[in-house]
Amino acid sequence: MANDIKSQEDILSKLNIHELNPMQVEAVSVIENTTNSIILSPTGTGKTLAFALPLLKQLDPDSQEIQALILVPSRELAIQIEQVIRSMGSGFKVNAVYGGRPISKDKIELKHPPAILIGTPGRVLDHFDSDRYSKANIKTLILDEFDKSLEDGFEEEMKAILSQLPSVNKRILTSATQAVTVPSFVRLNNPTVVNYLKEKSGSKLAIKTVVSTDKNKLKTLVELLLHIGNEPGIIFCNLRDSIDQVSTFLKRNKINHSCFSGGMEQKDRERALIKFRNGTVQVLIATDLAARGIDIPEMNYIIHYELPIHEEEFIHRNGRTARVNSKGTAYVLKWENELLPEFIKDVKDINISKKAPHKAQYWETLFISGGRKDKISKGDIAGLFFKQGGLNKDQLGVIELKQDCAFVAVPLSIANELVNKLNNTKLKNKKVRVTVL
Repeated sequence: MANDIKSQEDILSKLNIHELNPMQVEAVSVIENTTNSIILSPTGTGKTLAFALPLLKQLDPDSQEIQALILVPSRELAIQIEQVIRSMGSGFKVNAVYGGRPISKDKIELKHPPAILIGTPGRVLDHFDSDRYSKANIKTLILDEFDKSLEDGFEEEMKAILSQLPSVNKRILTSATQAVTVPSFVRLNNPTVVNYLKEKSGSKLAIKTVVSTDKNKLKTLVELLLHIGNEPGIIFCNLRDSIDQVSTFLKRNKINHSCFSGGMEQKDRERALIKFRNGTVQVLIATDLAARGIDIPEMNYIIHYELPIHEEEFIHRNGRTARVNSKGTAYVLKWENELLPEFIKDVKDINISKKAPHKAQYWETLFISGGRKDKISKGDIAGLFFKQGGLNKDQLGVIELKQDCAFVAVPLSIANELVNKLNNTKLKNKKVRVTVL
């Protein structure tokens, strides 16, 4: 099934990827030919594909048990890896488990064990401690963004999980930073290191400072957003309370946005990202949780509304722009009497008095109460909107299909009209609700 070169070519073709980048080529070769490996590469360079390709080749299609475990620090990263591996169309079952959703959902999905289990340490340990499936066949262990897991205090859970894996014979660790020592309990003996972090130094990232005369930087933030114009970007805050303050002020100034932080319900976090991805909102106000491990497109800028405390946070936030071959700008918003940390250097003050032309919000997001488990496909949804909704191709935006629901971007000007036309209609023999998200 996944054991020949043609299989890799088929997967890349399915993903619409012409060829692997140099890091991926080296990582695939190292993972295939060594027992233990560490892949160090900046955010957005394709580490998931780099470890997923050799992983699929090693799986036994006849096994009915879990063969690989991928541990991640955040729910969003678990979901993202699950989507990437599913989109590769390998035929192997893959499931993600994480806190913030009912454990009953996990139990239903895991009745037939997946070949690949992805999860956050706390939720994976819950399942391990309840002996919900056999661990005897887990031969490959992947710790993705492992430094973040250790930083977030998952060390005890990870230690407890790894002590229950008697058969692991291959370990793969990935990170976008070099700062963390691998603990001894991982048993990463003589790893081969693939290090592409220095490649980032040649990136096309411009760092610019925006000086606020007022200690309260909200007014300056709005002026900066009006100067940048309608471009997708992230405003980074250190605290959840700051996100609330920024959000309230942007609402007052009629700047459309979503918020994203660890304090939000998982469903709300996912929906914030969906609206950001499909263009319903152009601005995401977030904590460092959004600095990596989430599935969002390339963007032209990020804003440090609050200065990061550590250099690692600065690097990861900046990694959301100027990725791979693109240009990008990191704006550092500072009060005039505020000193920049020493790791923020080579910066240039800019004047933001000039405003960019304003474009009104174009997209709105509609929610549909049916998904994959109802045998609904993206094609079915597109057909409904074309035939019964009367849309043309340019009016149908991004469709995101989940297990039990779907989200569709449509022009804001006709969103309510479409709800009236399509709510309570049938989609694949299921009566679905259609509402504005």
